[in-house]
Amino acid sequence: MDYSFLQHYWWFLICLIGGLFAFLLFVQGGQSMLFSLAKSEKERMILVNALGRKWEYTFTTLVTFGGALFASFPLFYSTSFGGAYWVWMAILLCFVIQAVSYEYQSKPGNTYGKNTYRWFLFINGLLGTFLVGAALATFFTGSDFIVNKANLADIGNPTISRWGSEWHGLEALANPRCWLLGLTVFFLARVQACLFFINRLADETLVSRSRKFLLYNSIPFVVCFLGFVIWSFIADGYAVNPDTKEVFMAPHKYLNNMIEMPVVGIVFLAGVVLVLFGIGKTLMSKEFSKGIWITGIGTVLTVCMLLLITGFNNTAYYPSATDLQSSLTIQNSSSSEFTLTVMSVVSLLVPFVLAYIFYAWNSLEKKRFKAEDLKDDGHVY
Repeated sequence: MDYSFLQHYWWFLICLIGGLFAFLLFVQGGQSMLFSLAKSEKERMILVNALGRKWEYTFTTLVTFGGALFASFPLFYSTSFGGAYWVWMAILLCFVIQAVSYEYQSKPGNTYGKNTYRWFLFINGLLGTFLVGAALATFFTGSDFIVNKANLADIGNPTISRWGSEWHGLEALANPRCWLLGLTVFFLARVQACLFFINRLADETLVSRSRKFLLYNSIPFVVCFLGFVIWSFIADGYAVNPDTKEVFMAPHKYLNNMIEMPVVGIVFLAGVVLVLFGIGKTLMSKEFSKGIWITGIGTVLTVCMLLLITGFNNTAYYPSATDLQSSLTIQNSSSSEFTLTVMSVVSLLVPFVLAYIFYAWNSLEKKRFKAEDLKDDGHVY
């Protein structure tokens, strides 16, 4: 295992965590429908408690994603989290109010009322998903920053990376492609939430309504997803000269990455097919309820491959639109070989953690969820 292998290995693990996070965002998608899919207090209680048994998975995966980036690619962490901090602070706030809402909405002496916390959940479902998508889109569009390691010698301001815009990341919202990916993630989360409700709820009214909402959200999801992918594939991408390490704009770079790495391209197409099949099969058959697993696997594969092509095959995964040579690659922004080696040994425990999560998930999902279960449950959200 040489240094290059370790760098690629850790970028793959981060992309895989990103794919898992995209799947688990169905919790946020369900929260965004608390006041539309549910029509009564009883139905809202069912949705909140069905989602409440899963929200910690999403939150933990987000923290793991950030921690893995910090440990394996610290220059990205300092550049993005330290420069585009308004975006990341907004995302963090959205997820913090989610945690607070689940823990306190049913506590005795709640002076704010349940609906206040449910609106917090709605905000998390709406803005949390959209902002995550918009932030990830900058991996394709570029950001406004400059990296100069000589700044470490500046005693007054020893900051390697400096952001060019006073908006500190929010300027990405001026790019239509960031909106496309933001809306894609938002509608994908809602699609998966509908599939989750169809799979897990015993309330026939909510299940029937979820099938209608599945159609309503699938159409804008497909449109936004195709728009982002096609635009990214025909646009110029941020390529790296393998010999000189110079960053330059290359026509159709991300499409070429799919072609030049056929395994990645095939897995990406397989993921897209699985997502569409899970949605289509659920819409066409009222008896079919396993769409969440088919679409979920497809989501993990699709998102993982999309993130892979931003870093593999001599590509700058976090490009600077201001100064091309400041763009971050998996080679110039990673931790030391020793650090990556030690972390790689620890990463061997990941399959055991996933096995535990799978066990815990199944333990909580032995039967379909219904309102009557709340009476026998020791913890009600």
